[in-house]
Amino acid sequence: MNIEQTVSAAVSNLQLGHTFTHDALVQAIQTRRQRRLIVCEVPGLNTSDGICALWFARPTDDIILHACTDSALHRQQFVLHEFAHLILGHCESEDCDTIDVLLPDIPARTRLRLLKRHDLDCDTEIAAEALADRLAAGIRGHAFAESRYSEVFG
Repeated sequence: MNIEQTVSAAVSNLQLGHTFTHDALVQAIQTRRQRRLIVCEVPGLNTSDGICALWFARPTDDIILHACTDSALHRQQFVLHEFAHLILGHCESEDCDTIDVLLPDIPARTRLRLLKRHDLDCDTEIAAEALADRLAAGIRGHAFAESRYSEVFG
């Protein structure tokens, strides 16, 4: 997997340009996946628990739960990393039958993603983090352009 090519193609396929708002990104993801995207902070969960964020795919929506943090940038990175997994289509076609017996009430794709989380150096996690960084740059670029526009043109 060429991660840079994968990330560049994913950004291009979003058709958002080089800079965009968080809301425009959410809308693009919802349109692409044809389902609602819900993002929620989980009270009591923090990064010391070893979990920053989780993505649950349900039949009608995607839910991203994230840990509490005082840093807005840290929180944004948690969420953008999960957005990246959605955009890159990670875990869309993987076979999860082997763990059906162990965790029958949790959707198969979710179980697999949770159980694979220990391998942070795998290509999918590296690609998701790289895409999250690019998404963050696009959002920051839009915010900077907006503030400079107002600063220059009032």
